Amino acid sequence: MNRREFFLRSSGLPALASAVAAAPKLRLSKWEIFTVRVPFAERVREAWIKSWKNQKRDQTEYVLQFVRLHTDVGFTGIGEAKMPRARAEAALAGMVGRSPWDYLLDDKLQGILIAVYDLLGKATAQPVARLFSDNPRESIIPTWWSQCFAPDTMASEARLAVSQGYKVHKVKARPWEDAIAQAQAMCAVVPTDFKIWVDANGTWETVPRTLEMAKQLKRFPNYIGIETPVPRGAIEDYRRLKGKVPLPLAEHVDNLDLAKWTAEGLLDAWIVGTTKLGHHVKDLAAFAAKSKRPIWIEHSIDNGVAQVFQAHQAAAWPSIQYCISVTCVLEDDCMKEPFSVQNGRYRIPAGPGLGVSLDDDAIDRYRV
Repeated sequence: MNRREFFLRSSGLPALASAVAAAPKLRLSKWEIFTVRVPFAERVREAWIKSWKNQKRDQTEYVLQFVRLHTDVGFTGIGEAKMPRARAEAALAGMVGRSPWDYLLDDKLQGILIAVYDLLGKATAQPVARLFSDNPRESIIPTWWSQCFAPDTMASEARLAVSQGYKVHKVKARPWEDAIAQAQAMCAVVPTDFKIWVDANGTWETVPRTLEMAKQLKRFPNYIGIETPVPRGAIEDYRRLKGKVPLPLAEHVDNLDLAKWTAEGLLDAWIVGTTKLGHHVKDLAAFAAKSKRPIWIEHSIDNGVAQVFQAHQAAAWPSIQYCISVTCVLEDDCMKEPFSVQNGRYRIPAGPGLGVSLDDDAIDRYRV
């Protein structure tokens, strides 16, 4: 047994171990990187910029680093680096001449790992989801996403989400808008099976405020959860909230002592947002399954290629319940294939690798 086979067999990923046996020998031969700036969708641009200015954030677009990896036998993989260009270039340069199999589950690669998996899926003639699971789900549940907008804008976005086939909506609550008025506006225009959860990002600040807001939001049957009502990681506050909040509580768990939080039963769902896309997500998904907690995953929110990779991960690991992305409120997701949602679900592409391709015309249009 060589080093790679030992790693695969000990990784807990039997599908990968099976795939490598039939895979051709590969060497990374060259790479490309494209920096683009994708603005917010025009319909929400003004409202989004206003909301972020209220949060002391000066941003009008997303700066993305799309990459292509090439091999000596003709296979290519696409990804989005999720790191500054200089760091990405250094990492990519160091990969030339190496086998892509050497980078399996390597969290240091961040979004470059997406291109590795796309390439390996193509080399083994199977979807990325099958690299991680012998029996992945055929479809997953994506969510619509909204920054903290005025109630009428929230309602129009919820209505648009329904028209686009979505059944779950993540919304932001902030002090400058009335979260109850937002709830009233949205729930008035969506069907009863449309689910909404609210992310306060710690802005409710205190346990009493959280309990009061949760009590009011519970009146709306569409609401299914509350994310980060108090400052992130404030374990004493979550201990005081335990058993008193009438809606499920979710929190980002990437930097928590999760064994302690789980043993105390402080969270009903886990938010995974780190750009460590290999071992970290795999291990959390396994722990979530053991702990019987769902994951709401949002590590790849701002472009189409990463959004589809996130969907493949969710298909492979059943503990991932929802996939969160903001591409619905960007001007373009930079993909040729539409991210089509029907009856609340996105069907995983059946082709090898990610099963999708970059839109080169869009890349040229937004390239800087």
